[in-house]
Amino acid sequence: MSNILVLNSSLSGDASVSRLLVADVVAHLTARDPGAKVVSRDLSDAKIPHLTPETVAGVRGAGMSPVETQARALSDALIGELRAADTIVIGAPMYNFSIPSTLKAWFDHVLRAGATFSYSESGPKGLLSGKQVIVVESRGGFYSEGPGAANDFQEPYLRTLLGFIGLTDVTFLRAEKIAFGPDARDQAINGVRADLARIADRQLSAAA
Repeated sequence: MSNILVLNSSLSGDASVSRLLVADVVAHLTARDPGAKVVSRDLSDAKIPHLTPETVAGVRGAGMSPVETQARALSDALIGELRAADTIVIGAPMYNFSIPSTLKAWFDHVLRAGATFSYSESGPKGLLSGKQVIVVESRGGFYSEGPGAANDFQEPYLRTLLGFIGLTDVTFLRAEKIAFGPDARDQAINGVRADLARIADRQLSAAA
């Protein structure tokens, strides 16, 4: 039985493309492993707060004040979910060319020296490995190539953050041009679903 950690960060609710496609990814994973345990975090509900001068020491150190101790406990819980996961599914819409601040807040709580990465004379080393990450990116415009690629601070940033803690087996599924109208939105959704089908075919072939 595998463990799947699901993170949604869109603020758009039922209208969210990334949420729709994250659900498709999870359905694909659980169809392959019906006994999988799924742990879901909706980052849009603000239960993971942004770091403040009162809480940051709790995440970076042991924490002394009650507020710092509470921040440390939340960081421990989130890191525990991450460590337990075999597969991490992240819904990451593009907001102003980057990621939602709520998703950044999650990263701020799980990127912790001594827990998910370490420093040495040879530089930082990620302490998490052997996990699969699937990131669903929803984008109003087109940023995979061409002039728009220079404004893509979403995917490179996510790849860097994940790689920093040792998560290098990352698949990015991009739903682009969703702001170009209903037809373009549908085409983007169907394109990601086709990508999922191809991934499933490759996995079946590899297992045969």
